[in-house]
Amino acid sequence: MEKEKLRVSNRGQGSFVMKCGGSTLAALPDSFFDDLRQLQESGIQPVIVHGGGPAISDNLAKLGIETEFVNGLRKTTEDVLDVVEMVLSGSINKQIVRRIQKVGGRAWGLSGVDGSLIQAKPVDNSSKVGFVGEVTHVEAGMIQGIQDLGYIPVIAPIGVDQSGQRYNINADTAAGAVASHLGVSRMVVVTDVPGIMQTVDGQKVVLPAVTVQHIHEMIATGEIYGGMIPKVRAAMSCIHGDVQEVVIVDGSEPKVLSRVMQGEIIGTRIARE
Repeated sequence: MEKEKLRVSNRGQGSFVMKCGGSTLAALPDSFFDDLRQLQESGIQPVIVHGGGPAISDNLAKLGIETEFVNGLRKTTEDVLDVVEMVLSGSINKQIVRRIQKVGGRAWGLSGVDGSLIQAKPVDNSSKVGFVGEVTHVEAGMIQGIQDLGYIPVIAPIGVDQSGQRYNINADTAAGAVASHLGVSRMVVVTDVPGIMQTVDGQKVVLPAVTVQHIHEMIATGEIYGGMIPKVRAAMSCIHGDVQEVVIVDGSEPKVLSRVMQGEIIGTRIARE
């Protein structure tokens, strides 16, 4: 067991986990996926964990299934769960795989159900939110096995327990759990904004680095407001376990992933403290 932990930790040094929403990924240029391919070919091991909230809501509406949110979590009945799995594990996951392969990369799409990759249990308030889960374990060796075969793992955040019950898992917390079990200290959250903005002398500038505490203060004072609040809260939820920092970047920036991996100051780095 200790040897396996050491292997995971050593592998984590050359790997990174990227989290991105399904709608954001769909809008990214081919050059973004080509950058992913080049990183992999250079020996860096990317892992993608994706969401897909808007597409889930659209499909639920088309099917006439009501959806509601409780404290930011989608209330997930079995009917809703069927649609969540169909959208995340099906259409969005395979769209990402196709886009990577279109530029000559190799990708392997799977969900947390496959091989019990992401093991989960109900969240504390499951009586209110239904089949929403929190991660209890990630089979890191399975992810590394896919990487060893030369593929980029593309993971849909559906979890499963020992009885076979599926769970809808927040993509940000799933990505953070995957990163932590892989021994990755840094995560990259790809969005459609350049980072966390602050007004200085009447002009908006990107904050290069902030702490979690600083973000809470900026939300309280109104410096972070509107649609940026859920983005930064989502990024903060990725910070747990071995993950020490999350970098928020705009996916439309040229070679943004390569630049982050090379240590360039781009976007906003959120550190624990």
